[in-house]
Amino acid sequence: MSSGDIRVAAEADAQAIQGIYAPMVEHTATSFEEVPPTVGEMAQRINNTLAMYPYLVAERDSHVQGFAFAGPHRPRAAYRWSVDVSLYIAPSAQRSGIGRQLYTELLHILEAQGFHAAYATIALPNPGSLGLHQAMGFILVGTSPEVGFKLGQWRDVSYWRRALNAATPPKRIIPFAEFPL
Repeated sequence: MSSGDIRVAAEADAQAIQGIYAPMVEHTATSFEEVPPTVGEMAQRINNTLAMYPYLVAERDSHVQGFAFAGPHRPRAAYRWSVDVSLYIAPSAQRSGIGRQLYTELLHILEAQGFHAAYATIALPNPGSLGLHQAMGFILVGTSPEVGFKLGQWRDVSYWRRALNAATPPKRIIPFAEFPL
């Protein structure tokens, strides 16, 4: 399968994104949410994210096949150069290269915006996600055993880091809404 075209998500993508994400919430431990967000809530999440961070979708044959986005790592000011990243791919598009393509573009944008590091949280077991993150240059920084309870059992979570900018002092962060695409 060929990989898709990457573009910035829009509110109109909320239904397709929710359609990919809802089964992950309901049937897997990939997401620690327990109730899937509605299409309206997903549209709000997209809009809220795009002010500061990228939110991308991958399309194939005019259908959204996956999405990736960034958000704040922690709320305190000194964390502002670090971001959390997330990626979800439709089951029919997994192992097609779309995840790698989405992450490549997302990480490129985050680096250009001036962020210092990207962090990913992976509920275990998830060999596909672990392999992708390792291939994308993320390094394991730790694991929290039995940190969440979902689908009838305790879940471990691993934490991964990818360096983006090493500048000291750090660069000024360019909000995504001001980012020249």
